[in-house]
Amino acid sequence: MNNKVRLTMITLMIGVFMGALDNGIITSSLTTLIHSFGVSPSWGAWIITIYTLGLTISVPIVGKLSDRYGRRILFLTEISLFGIGSLLVALSPTFTFLLIARFFQALGGGGIFILASSYILDTFPKERQGRALGMLGGMNGIASVLGPNIGSFILSVAGTWHWLFLINIPIAIILLILGAKSLEKQEERTSSRLDIAGILVLSSASLSLMYGLTQLKGTSFKDIFTSVPFLAFVMIGIVLYVMFFYLEKRVEAKGTEPVLPISMLKTPTYRWSLVLALLSGGILASVIFIPSYVEQYLGVASSMSGYWFTPLALAAGVGAAMGGIVIDKKGPTFTMFAASIIAMIGYALFPLWVEHTWQMVIASLFVGIGFGTLIGAPINIIATEHIKGNKGVALAGVSLIRQMGMTIAPTIYASFLTRGFSQFGDVLQSNAQQAGIELTPGAMAQIPTNGDMATMMSMIDKIPSPPVKELLLKTVHDAAGIGFDGLFWSATLVAGIMLLAVIIVHQVRKRTVSQHDASVNA
Repeated sequence: MNNKVRLTMITLMIGVFMGALDNGIITSSLTTLIHSFGVSPSWGAWIITIYTLGLTISVPIVGKLSDRYGRRILFLTEISLFGIGSLLVALSPTFTFLLIARFFQALGGGGIFILASSYILDTFPKERQGRALGMLGGMNGIASVLGPNIGSFILSVAGTWHWLFLINIPIAIILLILGAKSLEKQEERTSSRLDIAGILVLSSASLSLMYGLTQLKGTSFKDIFTSVPFLAFVMIGIVLYVMFFYLEKRVEAKGTEPVLPISMLKTPTYRWSLVLALLSGGILASVIFIPSYVEQYLGVASSMSGYWFTPLALAAGVGAAMGGIVIDKKGPTFTMFAASIIAMIGYALFPLWVEHTWQMVIASLFVGIGFGTLIGAPINIIATEHIKGNKGVALAGVSLIRQMGMTIAPTIYASFLTRGFSQFGDVLQSNAQQAGIELTPGAMAQIPTNGDMATMMSMIDKIPSPPVKELLLKTVHDAAGIGFDGLFWSATLVAGIMLLAVIIVHQVRKRTVSQHDASVNA
C-alpha cells in the first residue's frame, strides 16, 4: 500500500467514523439537551428522530449524485455540510433552530459511508476491496456502538453539550484538506437531466415510511396494529413507493436517467443484497440493549453499564478487519456464512450461559465479531458486483434498507422486555414464597411493575428491610431475564435467517456466473 492509498484510507475511515458517531454520541446528552431547552421528553426525542429522517432523505440522493458527478466532490460536499451543520447545532439559540440544524447536519452525514464505500469499489483493485471495505465497516460499527460512551466522556471533560458538536468542526476541516489532497478527481459521469420528480417522490416515500416506523419506539409488539400514526404514515409511504416504481419505470423507458434504475432490481444478487441488508440491520439493532441487560440482569450500576459496550465494539472492529481479509481470499458469501454462525453462537450464549459479567464479555465478543464482519464489506460487494455505473445508487438502497431494519427491530426486541416485566408481580409472589417472606397487598401496590426501571430501582433503594430489598432485586433480575431471553433468542433467529439467506445467495451467485459464462461462450 503506497502513501497516497494509505492517506486515502485514513481520510475515508475518519470520515466514516465521524459520520457514524454522531447519532450515538447524542444519546448520552439527550437529557441534558431536554433540560437546557426546557422541552418535554417526547419533544426531546425529536433530536434523534429528525437526524434519522434527514439520513433517510439524503442517502438515496447522495447515492445518485455521486454516480452523476463522482465520489470526490460529493465526499467533500458532505463533509462540508456536516461541519456547518455541527456548528449550527452547537450555536442553536432555540429548540426549533436546533432541530433544523440537526436535519441539515444529517444531510451531510447521511452519505459519507456510501461515498467512501463506492469510492473504494471504483478505484481499488478487486483483490483489495474486501479488506478496505472491512476497515470502513469496522469504523462504522465501532462508532455506532461506542457513541454513547464517547459522548459521556466529552460531557464529563467539557462540562457542556456544545462540545459534542464543536469537536466535529476541526475534524471536518482536516478531512477537507486530506480529501482534497488524497482523493482522485473523477469526471462527470453523465450530462442527462436530473430526475427531480423521482427524487421528490422517493424522498417523500422514505420520509413517510421512516417517520411511521419511528412512532413504534417504546411500544410493545402487540400495539403495532393499533398505532394510528404508524399505520397511516407507513401506508402513505408504501403508496408513494409504488408511485415511484411506476414513475421510474416510465422515465427509464424513455431513455432518460432515473434516480433509481428499475432494471437494477432485475439483478438477482442485488435483490438478495437488500434482504441481507434488512437482516443485518436487525442484527445490529439488538446490541443497543446490552447496557440495559448489564444493568437490569447482571446488576451493574447504570453509570457503568454503558462501558460494557467496549469489548463488543472492539470485537466488531476486529471482525470487520478480519472479515475484509477473508473476503479477499474466500469471497463474500463464505465470509457471511461464517459470521452468521459466530453471531448465532454469541446470541445463544446470553440466554443459555451468561450469569456473570465475564461470561457476558465472552458472549459479546462472539456477537461483535459476527455483526462486525457482516456490516459493510460483504453485502456491499454482493450489491454492486453486477451493477455497472450505478454503484452509489446500489449502496444507497442497501443503506436505506439496513436503516429500516435498525428501526423496525428494536420494537420487536422491546416487546420481549415488556412481556418480561409484565410478569413482575407473579415472579415476585413466587420468589417471596420461596424466601418465606409475606407481602401484603398494600406493599405490592407500591411497587411499579410497568418496566420503568429508574422508578422501580429508586423505590427499591428506599426499602429499609434488607431481606425485602434482596427479594425485589432478585425479582428484577428474574423478570429481566425472561424478557432478555426472548430478545436474544429472537436475535439468534434473525442471525439464523441470515445464514439461510446467505446459502441462497451463494447458489444465486453461482447460477449467475454460469449464465454469464454460457452467454460469453455462445
